[in-house]
This record gives sequence, C-alpha cells and structure tokens, in this order.
Amino acid sequence: MKGIAFYKEGEHVHDFLLIKSVTRGTASNGKPFLTIILQDKTGDIESKLWGSSPEDEKSYVTGAIVLAEGDITTFRGRNQFKIRNIRLKEEHEAIDKAELVMAAPLSASELEEKVTQYLFEIKNPVIQRLTRALLKKHHQAFFEYPAAVSIHHNFLSGLAFHVCCMLDMAKEVVRLYPEINSDLLYAGILLHDMGKLKELSGVTATNYTLSGNLLGHISIMVDEIGEIAKELGIDDREEVLLLQHMILSHHEHPEWGSPKPPMFKEAEILHILDDMDAKINIMTRAVRKTRPGEFSERIFAMDNRSLYRPSFDHIEDQDISDKEDK
Repeated sequence: MKGIAFYKEGEHVHDFLLIKSVTRGTASNGKPFLTIILQDKTGDIESKLWGSSPEDEKSYVTGAIVLAEGDITTFRGRNQFKIRNIRLKEEHEAIDKAELVMAAPLSASELEEKVTQYLFEIKNPVIQRLTRALLKKHHQAFFEYPAAVSIHHNFLSGLAFHVCCMLDMAKEVVRLYPEINSDLLYAGILLHDMGKLKELSGVTATNYTLSGNLLGHISIMVDEIGEIAKELGIDDREEVLLLQHMILSHHEHPEWGSPKPPMFKEAEILHILDDMDAKINIMTRAVRKTRPGEFSERIFAMDNRSLYRPSFDHIEDQDISDKEDK
C-alpha cells in the first residue's frame, strides 16, 4: 500500500481507508452529499460522496473501514480524493483498523524509555515524586493518546511524541542557559498536556469529552496535581504550586485558555517550546499536502495564513510523522 499522503494529482487509488470524520451537506441543486475525510497511516484526504442516500449516511460513519476507488485531484493547492466507487470492508477481509491509524515515528516502548530517562534526571524529590506518581497513574493512556483532536500531533502516541520532542529541545535550552531549573522544566513538559487524557475521548475517532468541553485540559490537570500532592503529603510545598502555575500558564493568553501568563523562566520556556513544537507539526503537515511551488490552504491555527512550499522541497519523500514533524 502506497499511502494516501504519497499520491499525486492524476494518480488512481484503490485502497482500504479509515473514515476519520463525516459531515453531511446539501449541494446547490438541493441534493445531499457527504464530506468524508479518509485516512491511513501516512495522513488523511478529503473526499465528497455526491448524491448520498440515507443508507450511505448510516454506513459511512466515523471509524468505519472502506474500500475506496477513485482519482487524486487538487483544489486550492491541496489534494482531494474523487470517489468513483466505495463500499464497507467485508467481514472476510482481514484489515486491522490499527494499521490505518496515523502513528508517531517512535513506538510506545521507545517513547516510554525516553520519558524514563528524563524522569531520572529530575533530582528534586518533591518534583520527582509528584511527576512519577502522575505518570504511573496514567501510564498506558499517556503513551497511546493523541495530543489533539485535529490541530497538532493528532495521531497514535502523538501526546507522548510531542512531550519527547519538547524534552529534547529543553535539554538543549538547559545546556545553553545553565541557570534554568531543569527539574521544573522537565516536569512541566511531562505534565503540561496530561489533562488531555481526560479532555479527549480516546485514540481513534477522537473527540472532546464532557469534562473536556466544560473544563479543558488545563483546569483538569491543575486540579489533579493538587489531588496527587495531597495524597503524597506534599501539597504545602512550593514546588507543587510552581508546577500548577506552569500548567495554568502554558498557553500564555486568556483567549488560548490560560488565565495567567507565565511568571517565571521555566514557565515561559514551557510555553515557547510547546508553541514551537505544535506549530512545526501544523506547518509540516499543511505543506505536506501542498504541491511544490504553491501555497497551502489557509490554516486556522496559524492565524489563517497560507504557507508556501518551495519548489525544491522534497518532503513528500518523508513519512508524515517524521522527526521533523514533531
């Protein structure tokens, strides 16, 4: 299987794909249609099923595996899939949904080994006890969950991969600026998005939970740090308050979900690294779907900007979750 992200305009597709999302619409002639986002391990692509029937709406739902045949076209510099034939996978066809889900370039065991190495580098006993307890509590989900529904690192193990990329960058920052408290910075990175394990619904067909919609991952995690600290008998320590502030402020602005801006160095660096890694992932994926020498579609998460893909860019030869994708 070539991979949906590697097809180019004019090429024919005949592959099993996973339905990532479905939206119903009505065409100008009054007939219904479905906008179906199809995906495999390499990425996703938009398609339209024109003149859809009520039976189609019941069959082609999020999480379903389909055998789709059609051609790759382009619209505003982005690939689209023109469906000619589509049907649900039949029972005898041995296609594993896990094989069609985008995943981090590192395995869960590799990510776990990396996280463990950084955890051992935290010397402050309060910070290490608290961080270790929270990682133990959420161990399996931490290494499986995506980092978001759609904006960045929205693939299997995306959360842990995002964290590991940030940790590697943080290590270089600490090397350049030795006065930075690496214990606080490493722990803040490990914990900053852990609230997404309650904010998001799971690994496939990811959506927001009720607490995710009503509270959000920042509030969820600030509370959980307080609860675990109390269980450990360390809730009166300043380190706990500092970590809570890092979580609370890592989006920096109120309109981005942070009621407080970063108020010490490690909190500010956490925000910068988080923002940088997320934007690199967003931009890499957008450019990946754009033809060389053209501009991408407008990207909401990047202030509605279009991005230019240089004509000498060879990113199409890389995996969509390549290390550069961070």
